[in-house]
Amino acid sequence: MPLGLLWLGLTLLGALQTQAQDSNINLIPAPPLFRVPLQPNFQDDQFQGKWYVVGLAGNAFSKEEQGQFKMYATNYELKEDHSYNVTSILLKDQHCDYFVRTFVPTSQPGELSLGNIKAYPRLKSYTVRVAATDYNQFAIVFFKAASQNQDYFKITLYGRTKELSPELRENFIRFVKSLGLTEDHILFPVPIDKCIDDQ
Repeated sequence: MPLGLLWLGLTLLGALQTQAQDSNINLIPAPPLFRVPLQPNFQDDQFQGKWYVVGLAGNAFSKEEQGQFKMYATNYELKEDHSYNVTSILLKDQHCDYFVRTFVPTSQPGELSLGNIKAYPRLKSYTVRVAATDYNQFAIVFFKAASQNQDYFKITLYGRTKELSPELRENFIRFVKSLGLTEDHILFPVPIDKCIDDQ
């Protein structure tokens, strides 16, 4: 399985159970969390809703996989306890796949962790940080999954629509590079309609 597909599975928690055992993968180290900014005055109610994954970058992605990635959507549904029910919708083998998980707030507004982490025995921690957002157009979100053998990290460029301005894409690329990744680690998924617009 190519590394980018591995990370997509990690992000959606589908592949972690079997793939994280491979400690021979040579990855760019994940940055310390203090190097990843948090959106000032994060507003959890404004962040909720549907986001399209317009850009992806991570230490397990490679530019060679660009054509294999189809756009997917993620819906953040805010609950009364300020956690989110998070559902990602992907097109896989001409069928819609749904991955559901819960992200719970930490003591820092805009930082979340995976709820029910004990259900994933090889996962030591899973952190989500909303680095930047204007809530109605874009968001840049950092994810870090620490397994027993590796730390995987990913940065997602979310859009409320399937296309974002060249300026927002360039800001995303600059941010990704500031965390130690290169252009070879950046993908822009192919926009699709099936599944992700069926909600």
